[in-house]
Amino acid sequence: MAIRKKSSKNPPVLSHEFIVQNHADIVSCVAMVFLLGLMFEITAKAAVIFVTLQYNVTIPATEEQSTETISLYHYGIKDLATVFFYMLVAIIIHAIIQEYVLDKINRRMHFSKTKHSKFNESGQLSAFYLFSCVWGTNILVSENYVSDPTSLWKDYPHTLIPFQMKFFYISQLAYWFHAFPELYFQKTKKEDIPRQLVYIGLYLFHIAGAYFLNLTRLGLVLLVLHYFVEFLFHISRLFYFSDEKYQKGFSLWAGLFVFGRLLTLILSVLTVGFGLARAENQDLDLTTGNFNILGIRIIVLSSICGAQAFMMWKFINFQLRRWREHSSSQPQSLKKKSVTTKGRPSKKERENGVNGTVTSNGADSPRSRKEKSS
Repeated sequence: MAIRKKSSKNPPVLSHEFIVQNHADIVSCVAMVFLLGLMFEITAKAAVIFVTLQYNVTIPATEEQSTETISLYHYGIKDLATVFFYMLVAIIIHAIIQEYVLDKINRRMHFSKTKHSKFNESGQLSAFYLFSCVWGTNILVSENYVSDPTSLWKDYPHTLIPFQMKFFYISQLAYWFHAFPELYFQKTKKEDIPRQLVYIGLYLFHIAGAYFLNLTRLGLVLLVLHYFVEFLFHISRLFYFSDEKYQKGFSLWAGLFVFGRLLTLILSVLTVGFGLARAENQDLDLTTGNFNILGIRIIVLSSICGAQAFMMWKFINFQLRRWREHSSSQPQSLKKKSVTTKGRPSKKERENGVNGTVTSNGADSPRSRKEKSS
């Protein structure tokens, strides 16, 4: 993200600068249209599709379970409208964090252009990762997925999910879709756009795949694990930008990163390779949402293993680059010390220099006396 300079002149309406400077207000007006549509009977039916979650199923109470009815949800084509609305909400929240938090810190710290863009990126992502990690952990605990790991594959397909689970996935898709227009709003450099598109595409591919293949429980566990590790990285980078002495966070992140990749592979193989492979129903059925067939299981495991291998490759390159920078900085510091020691005269040289000044100011030296006699 490049530095946004606020000019005193008002740019022309609907120009490039006008849209970039006022994109949060424009998006807020668009989102307000959908909210106002809920107030009128004519537009309420259409506005509800964008604002509220769709495809709810009410399960009546039984004698064995609680006396209250339970509302569960499944996915459908109308979820795209809900994702679009909450994508607008994500753009508004992004602008609020940028203007009222990150920009104020940037003015105090006086970062360079490179550090400015990286600080903004880490600030936005650390806030999102922290919120998503806390929210996902709350769902895991409330639904007892942590206490019973077999629930990750038991009773598959998990077509009916609770409200919090569906809202979590809708919010995740909305956030990563909002990252595409943010590349334009934040004036991202051309050389940074390919890197941004790669990791945005990876997030959308895996989150949407877990949502549409009814692997929401496994996807939730892997997302919480991955978000926690990524949060440590970005919060460590924020501390590093404030003071370069804070580098211990990167060491903690490096250890947890490798552990997170191994745990991700273990949970994926355990759920897809063993749990779903031993299930009784292994027929493809789109009506019931059953995708438990050998081909899809291979694709799922291949995509997860490929993503972990790609992240490990990036991680190794990052660590090698840090090691090279650290090793190259040490010889320079040693050279500076040697130069300063060489510049200082030794004890004998200082004594000779003192003796020379005494002879030149006082009596003639033996050599000068010989020259005079000759």
